[in-house]
Amino acid sequence: MPRCATPPLGESTPDQTDVAMEHRTHIAHAPGRVNLIGDHTDYNEGLAFPMAIDLATDVTFTENDSGRLLFLSPIDPQPASVPVDVSLDPDEIEELQPPWARFVAATAALGRPPLGGVGRVQTTLPVGAGLSSSAALCVALALVFGVESDPETVARLCQRAEEAAGSDVGLMDPLTSMAGRAGHGLLIDFSTITWRYVAIPHEAEVLVVHSGQPRELAATPYRARRAECEAAALELGVPLGQAEEADLPGVLDPIMRRRTRHVISECRRVREFAECLEQMDLAGAGRVMVESHQSLALDFEASTPKMDSLVQSLLATPGIYGARLTGGGFGGCVVALARKGAVDPSRWSGRGWRVAAAPGATVRVGTSAVPA
Repeated sequence: MPRCATPPLGESTPDQTDVAMEHRTHIAHAPGRVNLIGDHTDYNEGLAFPMAIDLATDVTFTENDSGRLLFLSPIDPQPASVPVDVSLDPDEIEELQPPWARFVAATAALGRPPLGGVGRVQTTLPVGAGLSSSAALCVALALVFGVESDPETVARLCQRAEEAAGSDVGLMDPLTSMAGRAGHGLLIDFSTITWRYVAIPHEAEVLVVHSGQPRELAATPYRARRAECEAAALELGVPLGQAEEADLPGVLDPIMRRRTRHVISECRRVREFAECLEQMDLAGAGRVMVESHQSLALDFEASTPKMDSLVQSLLATPGIYGARLTGGGFGGCVVALARKGAVDPSRWSGRGWRVAAAPGATVRVGTSAVPA
């Protein structure tokens, strides 16, 4: 009797058991940033001049039906694993281990990926150096989770994620990662969240050197400085980035007056720095950077002896126009503006980088066959 070509009801054909479902794979690239001038101005609704850099974080994420988000990184042997419907509750997020899982959880809670999946994180950014490694991670995560919007909206989501993960940060870092342009810095006005691109002269290059002093934002006086700025703004009735030097006598407390003076003068320096670059005046741009560091060290008290020493060492190096702390200070990196090819960053082996202005974050989506 011939073999029946159709199996009895309820049985599967071999083709059905081997059928594969297609799950999307998202691959995101998010640059870090270096702030050339304009520190502690973003949260005061002032001006800053950062640029996205060619040190970056890459995240590859393949969806599955597990209901969990599992991320692996060569930086930490412990994976980050959270449920796809994780809560944004800061108390719950604070308990997660390893610490970088908090950024995964907070970004997922806000970005709401439709499916679980497995992700891999790779980065060329030094962690804890003030080059926005955490912002780059959050931006890359938001993109692989399917967040699609303009740079400001994505940046605000990432800012909220960092806050939920325990880092009170301004908008500059994720916004620069999203909006960067090759060969250009961004002159950002944080009172309107608008920016224009300013070309970095071809004759110049940017060096970043780590001071050797780690920087963990939550363990620094950063929050205290923000509180002092908020108190001074309340006293003046205007954000410090919108205040003028004539307003300084209105701040009675001498410490808050110094914080205010830094923000007001720093916004002026940001404008002057951008003008110098546009006029190809690298010496002038370098002079403004040195003035910025002095203000950050004396009026804002955001520098450290190690950072001051490194700045002086860089300024004594032939071919360097200017240097200053970057990334908010309290440790981390110093940035220098130099004549192209004049300085070899390998003299600071393992902690010096020549960085270039890079494009903003990108994401692409493909599919991968996953057995059903």
